[in-house]
Amino acid sequence: MLLLNACAPVLLRICLVVLFPFSALDKAVNWDTAMKQAAGLPFKPALLVASILVEAVTPVCIVSGWHDRLAAFVLAGFCVITAVLFHQFWRFPDFWRFKEGEGLAHFWDFLKNFGLVGGLGFVMLSPHPVTVSESLRHPLPSTHVAGSQAGSKAP
Repeated sequence: MLLLNACAPVLLRICLVVLFPFSALDKAVNWDTAMKQAAGLPFKPALLVASILVEAVTPVCIVSGWHDRLAAFVLAGFCVITAVLFHQFWRFPDFWRFKEGEGLAHFWDFLKNFGLVGGLGFVMLSPHPVTVSESLRHPLPSTHVAGSQAGSKAP
């Protein structure tokens, strides 16, 4: 159990950010395709290099714990910007019928980005996770989610 307690926070952080280094690699290897996806944005090459750096560096910081809160903040902002710029589901007429199509695919990607923002928010606000042992001993306690007692156990 000690090994699990020691490894769980790192493993969960890896699960949270594992897709980003692969996305950075994809952008670097398929530069021309990435440039086409960024059509309409100013300074495309500079933005693409910046996104590759964000997707390559911030996951390492988050997993290693080195400036992890700042890295999670930057990566969360990246996810919000990506969702708003590249997953504009509302622009596709087929989306509003909730039928398979490009609009619905963008809708799910938009929501996934905000799911990642939520997980990254926990990295920013909860740097000291509860151990697996503690979670197993007391699986049902609630916590305060807002206010001055946020993060503490609720009665």
